[in-house]
Amino acid sequence: MALLEVRALHAGYGETRVLHGVDFVLERGAITALLGANGAGKTTTLRALCGMVKTQGEIRFAGSRIDRRRTEDIVRLGVAHVPDGRGTFAHLSTEENLRLGAYARKDRGSIEAELQRMYGYFPRLAERRRQQAGTLSGGEQQMLAISRALMLGPKLMLLDEPSFGLAPRLVVELFDILRRINEREQVSMFLVEQNAAMALELAGSAYLLETGRVVLAGSAAQLKADAAVRKAYLGY
Repeated sequence: MALLEVRALHAGYGETRVLHGVDFVLERGAITALLGANGAGKTTTLRALCGMVKTQGEIRFAGSRIDRRRTEDIVRLGVAHVPDGRGTFAHLSTEENLRLGAYARKDRGSIEAELQRMYGYFPRLAERRRQQAGTLSGGEQQMLAISRALMLGPKLMLLDEPSFGLAPRLVVELFDILRRINEREQVSMFLVEQNAAMALELAGSAYLLETGRVVLAGSAAQLKADAAVRKAYLGY
């Protein structure tokens, strides 16, 4: 069953249109990648799903329309956004950042258990729980951003360039953790990622966006086999 269905989605900033009638579907419990060059509209797509930009078209989450809802209401439905740039609260500690991630939870009594679960996925955050977030390394800040989103208890995570600025070793580690989270907890993920090879290894399906339009869709294996994708995004 589809978790998210998007039909004829248009979005932009002021008079500037970025998305031009985009259609896609995200399945429950699946990882879906959104590929494309810089400026193709990938970040705008994620922002549109969160109600952060003006849109036209239809967005259905778990069967209900959310395209007319406020961002905070969409978050409460179980959509967690990990933006590019990580968006941590630099002057708060690691643990304070994590607790803020649980602000919309109804089951407040489970927060302590959720903290320990995050520290299980990201042991380095446990070691730095009292350290100011702004003093963490880039990789640690990305781990914090992802775990803070998980503290919401989301049904869907929107991940915008999680590998950006990270060393290759950390990218492999981070993507392995994302895979484990998806498999163990069945959290659906919509992954925007410049590292197309890594994204297609992690995802089961993918969409290719060019100038605000979906030009190719299919399984990750189908996109990896496409000659144009291999040349433009995979380098072979």
